[in-house]
Amino acid sequence: MKRKKWMKRIAGSFLLNGFFIICCLLALLPILYALSVSLDAKGSLLSANFSFIPQEITGEHYIRVFTEKPVLQWFGNTMLMTAATVLVAMVTAVPAAYVFSRRKFAGRKVVLRVLLLLYSFPSVLSMFAIYKLMSTFGMINTHIGLIIIYAGTMSVFALLNMKGYFDAIPVEIEEAGRIDGCDDVKIVTKIVLPLARPTLIVTGVMIVNYVWNEYIFSINFLTGSDRMTLASGLYSLQATETSGSWPVFAAASLVVSFPVLVIFFWSQRYMVSGLTSGGVRG
Repeated sequence: MKRKKWMKRIAGSFLLNGFFIICCLLALLPILYALSVSLDAKGSLLSANFSFIPQEITGEHYIRVFTEKPVLQWFGNTMLMTAATVLVAMVTAVPAAYVFSRRKFAGRKVVLRVLLLLYSFPSVLSMFAIYKLMSTFGMINTHIGLIIIYAGTMSVFALLNMKGYFDAIPVEIEEAGRIDGCDDVKIVTKIVLPLARPTLIVTGVMIVNYVWNEYIFSINFLTGSDRMTLASGLYSLQATETSGSWPVFAAASLVVSFPVLVIFFWSQRYMVSGLTSGGVRG
């Protein structure tokens, strides 16, 4: 009987692991396809003799990405907007999340529910209103205008995610800190924030991922190659060139994805605890 249970457990584990391996391979297919196109010297993407494994490999398309296209400028614009958005969103959301978690005041639950309701709607629905508002203040085609939009959107996400983690921290830890003579500032900076490090990192990574890949607002609010972000710049490569630029487009897509991939690998150990602890409580 024990042997049968052991065999069933091994078989179940084998089938489960095999299923996940197949899912990973399927998810990697588009990336491997893009890599194949970017290394194909003959540029046979749209021809009948296209092969998944290039018959002749070249790095010319990657060289063209940095020499013929303003990718480095797009990279700088995106880095600036990403860093500013993370800074503004975290500086505003973390104190607000702590207040909503620890302080009981009139209208607290109503405000949280309104924020959750507003965040549940796609941001594209408010694009026309945001465009009119930004044009009134002369912030169309400016990076600061887009940073305000991104920071406003992600501040709500960061607030809701961080509040859930602050709720999970026992109040007794803070009370022990007060007994030792810590004021509110020291309790937050010396006790709460170190405990919340996984969620802080994961929230920051999610904001980086959003800004890095955001396309709708950047393509509509920014014009001119010198102001484009990576997402809108990649679209311009695909939209304005002929089929001969597809290898360059594939190479640029892989180059652009590499920094975010590195960040995700670095923060992988924080992902499970940071995401599962960020539930919203009333």
